[in-house]
Amino acid sequence: MIDVTVVLVEGGMPSTAVAPVEVFSTAGVLWNSMRGLPAEPRFRVRTVSQDGKKVSTAVNLNLEPGRRLDEVDATDLIIVSAVGTNLEAACRANAPLYPWLREWHQRGARIAGICAGVALLAESGLLDKRPATTHWGVVDACRRRYPDVHWQPERFLTESDNLLCSGGVYASVDLSLYLVEKLCGHRVAIETARALLLETPRIWQIGYAADPPAANHEDRLVRRAQQWLFEHYNGPVRISEVAESVAMSPRNFARRFKLATGETPTDYLHRLRINAARHLLENEQQTIQQVSRAVGYDDLAFFRRLFKRYVGSSPKHYRESFTVDASENVAISGRSPHR
Repeated sequence: MIDVTVVLVEGGMPSTAVAPVEVFSTAGVLWNSMRGLPAEPRFRVRTVSQDGKKVSTAVNLNLEPGRRLDEVDATDLIIVSAVGTNLEAACRANAPLYPWLREWHQRGARIAGICAGVALLAESGLLDKRPATTHWGVVDACRRRYPDVHWQPERFLTESDNLLCSGGVYASVDLSLYLVEKLCGHRVAIETARALLLETPRIWQIGYAADPPAANHEDRLVRRAQQWLFEHYNGPVRISEVAESVAMSPRNFARRFKLATGETPTDYLHRLRINAARHLLENEQQTIQQVSRAVGYDDLAFFRRLFKRYVGSSPKHYRESFTVDASENVAISGRSPHR
């Protein structure tokens, strides 16, 4: 069981607190119930506020927490819900939160900020020199207030050193499912999304809006090359041109890339493409050949061989293992399945 603590704050949108509670509480439970299987809860969820008292929200709805901040004696994941748009007032009002967040980060907990709630992570100093995103409506104020943070509002989600940030209000759903996948595996996340009737293409796209895989290293030029591959993996890619773009010879680029990431540039590109193909096979109504082309492979036989090498099964078998039967989809959703 993974302990989750959702922090309720004054003046924000209640969905940024309630949606994570629902997603984490239903993971391993709701889908199993619908299928007549024993529940296998994956998370233990609590809500807290500074003083354990109710908090008011921006839509005249009060939320009552289960306990105070100082009553939390163990947690693996902390979700900070959104504050209002008056950042100065919000940051003053939440001063007791900052040492608490710093302590739990030092103890190894993951901490995620949602929408304007990201400002509270920045106020605590945890985001200095790190990438972060937030709601577009407050990003300019955040840039002025926290110039040491690498603000990237065009990104849906950022992740660095156990610190996660998400953009708008309803990004709380996507962030929560992203964390379910990260902590419990892909199948549990898919089942949770389907049980809640959430659109999975929207969910899995955020996996490609976070940092490129294996980017936690100090080689700035290799990170730049990774970002380029991350953004252009589905088009024609020549590794020699990527090397040239970061002012390296192909040989030196290949050596530094492998030293930084643990794999060759070509293997890295294949893995990006195959990961994208997995999500398309799960969520899109496309043929396997269309999926192959969508991720950059015109040769279907080559795509099939690569897919089996990286995933361990054929694209066809993979799709079958992650597809809900049409009859099940109708029973759960009450809607006709897509043909």
